[in-house]
Amino acid sequence: MDKIDEMLLEKVSDLHKISLGAFNIRKNGQVLDRKNTKEIEIVPKKNKNGIDIIVQPNVKNKAVHIPVIITVGGLNDLVYNDFYIGENADVVIVAGCGIHNNTDETSTHNGIHSFHLAKNSHVKYIERHVGEGTGKGGKILNPITKIYQKENSSMEIETLQLGGVTSSVRKTFAKLAENANLHIQENILTTENQTATTLFKVNLVGKKSKVEVVSHSVAKDNSYQEFKSNLIGANECFGHVECDGILLNNARIISIPMIDAKDSESSLVHEAAIGKIAGDELIKLMTLGLNQEEAENMIIKGFLMG
Repeated sequence: MDKIDEMLLEKVSDLHKISLGAFNIRKNGQVLDRKNTKEIEIVPKKNKNGIDIIVQPNVKNKAVHIPVIITVGGLNDLVYNDFYIGENADVVIVAGCGIHNNTDETSTHNGIHSFHLAKNSHVKYIERHVGEGTGKGGKILNPITKIYQKENSSMEIETLQLGGVTSSVRKTFAKLAENANLHIQENILTTENQTATTLFKVNLVGKKSKVEVVSHSVAKDNSYQEFKSNLIGANECFGHVECDGILLNNARIISIPMIDAKDSESSLVHEAAIGKIAGDELIKLMTLGLNQEEAENMIIKGFLMG
């Protein structure tokens, strides 16, 4: 690996040095390195690009890293990754993609991830997307996440896309069984003429299932973001979606909610707030010696990372 590889790995998965746990590193459409452990097995698919990640039952306090890096132009990368989480397991999965493109050709990564959580299992999933490079070629990331949760399972998702990505379409689909719990925290920054579209569709089919989606987005310059959510309550359940956005310059953010309460015992809520940075916040920081741009950047950083 060269310095660019190490920089990308550190940004998307904290892997500037190889982890002692299980990992699979993919570079420019090919497997760069892979390691299994007795608790977590990574098996390449036979009929298409991708891997199966198999976590044994009762595994606790273990992690697996599966980053993707792209350092060339003109690549269209597509992978299918399936995660099978055993009963009572508790693991952290760190994924994401970094594209460093110094060419005038567009590079794209499409990652289709399917999670199968057994009873009483817990997953924390961290996904980071980064775009780097000085070329005019696009850096496009289109992740699809499919989640199937059995009884009493829980999943936490943290997604982060902080600038540099030319275009992204991010889709998440979930189906929750009885007492299953899903929490999603999304943070997106777009600048220049970048676009980002997010779609969440969650089926709450099990009794007392629960989902919470929190999206923090910042759109600057002439960038565009679109947030769509669809909660379907088919039983006694609770669903909450919160979309908060900050606009600067000529940017635009659209939030499109859909709520379908198929059961009288379902409770579904959607909240959205989109606007500019409050003037009193800027003034307070500028009285401390910051200029307007520095004050805006500090507010944005706190909003996205806080």
